[in-house]
Amino acid sequence: MIIDAKDKIVGRLATFVAKQALLGERVYIVNCEKAVISGGRKDIVEHYIKRLELGQPRQGPVFPRNPDRFVRRIVRGMLPFKTRRGRTAHGRVKCYTGHPEDVKGDAIDVSAAYMGKLPNVKYMRVNDVCRLIGGKQ
Repeated sequence: MIIDAKDKIVGRLATFVAKQALLGERVYIVNCEKAVISGGRKDIVEHYIKRLELGQPRQGPVFPRNPDRFVRRIVRGMLPFKTRRGRTAHGRVKCYTGHPEDVKGDAIDVSAAYMGKLPNVKYMRVNDVCRLIGGKQ
């Protein structure tokens, strides 16, 4: 199953992907950098910078700064990752920036995650968030 993340809310997309992965479906998410996080710019950046400051530099927890890994980590939060079932489901999820040529087929439209359902106009793209927390694009 291929899912295009362009103009989709990351949290709603991640719940759909997690359910499909738990059911045994292989899920490929393309265009991760164009997904949307709802909220004000200041609040979003502040939240993720606070997460980066947790723990020890060499011991973790380690939070990714690349858009594809960033989205995959959000999907991991929707899975029961500490169980065997959750870990195998997480292995079925692959995320990509852009649309690679080796992932062929039509993308499924997840209409429940479309950003037009946001009650406000405050949002940020995943690419912008990753750039502001120190990612290299």
